[in-house]
Amino acid sequence: MTSSPYRNAPHFPPTSTGLPPSSPRTAGRLRKLQSQPSLISQQRHQQLRNASPSRNPAIPALPVFSTPRKHTRTRSNSDVVATSSPSTGPSTQRAQISRRTENPKDELKSLMRRGPRGDLPNALQSLRHWILVDGLEADNDGMSDLRIYVWLIMLNSPPLSTDVYLELIRRGPSPAYAKIRNDTHRTLMTNPLFKRRVRENSIIRLLNAIAWRLHDAKSDRMTDSGRITNASTDFGSPELQHVEPVKKHAKGASTVTGDGSEAGGSEPGIYVQGMNVLCAPFLYAARTEPQAFIAFHYFITRECPGYIRGAMDGVHKGVALVERCLAIADPKLSTHLLSKGVKAQIYAFASVLTMSACTPPLPEVLQLWDFLFAFGSHLNILCICAQLMMMREELLADSSPGKLLRSFPPLQAKKIVELTVGLVRKIPPELYEELVHHAE
Repeated sequence: MTSSPYRNAPHFPPTSTGLPPSSPRTAGRLRKLQSQPSLISQQRHQQLRNASPSRNPAIPALPVFSTPRKHTRTRSNSDVVATSSPSTGPSTQRAQISRRTENPKDELKSLMRRGPRGDLPNALQSLRHWILVDGLEADNDGMSDLRIYVWLIMLNSPPLSTDVYLELIRRGPSPAYAKIRNDTHRTLMTNPLFKRRVRENSIIRLLNAIAWRLHDAKSDRMTDSGRITNASTDFGSPELQHVEPVKKHAKGASTVTGDGSEAGGSEPGIYVQGMNVLCAPFLYAARTEPQAFIAFHYFITRECPGYIRGAMDGVHKGVALVERCLAIADPKLSTHLLSKGVKAQIYAFASVLTMSACTPPLPEVLQLWDFLFAFGSHLNILCICAQLMMMREELLADSSPGKLLRSFPPLQAKKIVELTVGLVRKIPPELYEELVHHAE
């Protein structure tokens, strides 16, 4: 059997922008992360190269990071020992002091603003390494000045003119408007942080604009012959290229519901229940609604188009994969749950559909999403397994574990990520490829 490209080498399918996809889509990159040469050795190797690669002006700038430093107290001027060396002038001394005292947050901001000094794949890998090792700095509410920009980079989302978003809003209610209004008031309704920052009107506007965009994309793809056209859209690239055409008015064919989604079909709908929760972290982290709109749009159309189909086949595949992965990660726990009639369809459906956003607290959700966007949203399946393993002792000791799984304990993003990285190494190659492709 030939080795899987997802294990041995990074595989970047061509896109219209010429950029690699935001998610690595490779188990090998994540499995071999600890065996990678240190950033110091990579930097020294980079400095030995006399000629730097030419930068493509069409490629957006991304940072290459130096070795992360721990937070230390900045030295005051009185702490600096004066030197009498004639070769060191005042300007040189100031530059040296600045380099020594620059903390990782300021360094990351500077590099995000100026862009990479090397090639793009290495810059993306450095950013992923930064997220995994140090994480993005945020306050107690989970707010970070850099998070939305990191998400946009990892999702490979292009800039969006505010006028494009406003034009979608001016079109009024979409075919899915009634269903959207029925869900939005329940979005993270018990979360005071979210309610304080995001109004229901913002959720309605964003989801209605998404519904119009998906409605237009569906109309453009369908031709008289029933084939899908992969014409570029205003966003710069084809959308939902993996879906199958819907054959209407045939036996067993899908039917169009009142909200514009197909019931039981493989063609994406324009709104499915759960999208309101899935868009909530984008609105919370973004500085503007257009930012949240373009990031959310690219997420659902590139990362998990199978989750928004009328039949939600991607979600059901993900739920089945939770049970299969748990059986490998923790056979005893898996056997215990199945023996008590507790199936993943009962406890994992909401977590799969919402990328674990249904489990508070919200700041931990944002931190977990940093990891998912950096290394692939398919890893949410393993994150759910990790959450079950964190409850292992309680579940094994309970004769009715289903009651404990009615709601998961509060998220602990850092611990979940640590367990997930370990689980990646246990998953067989064939099963891991199913993880990667299950949401297409």
